[in-house]
Amino acid sequence: MAGAEAKLNPTALPVAEAARLLSAVGGQAVTVEMLQADLAAGAPTNADGTLNLVHYAAWLVREMASGAD
Repeated sequence: MAGAEAKLNPTALPVAEAARLLSAVGGQAVTVEMLQADLAAGAPTNADGTLNLVHYAAWLVREMASGAD
């Protein structure tokens, strides 16, 4: 794999890159604003402000589960 795609680190993605990637693989648009809203609501970030997609996904699942009560 060559180019920028080979350099993606799913454990440390800038928010804009995470939005682009999630939009590409998820079948629906994910915007920077959507991710920033999740971050404001408590979604985890790395110390440098990047997203770990595994931690973010786990947070989303917890949020969905807590809303199902």
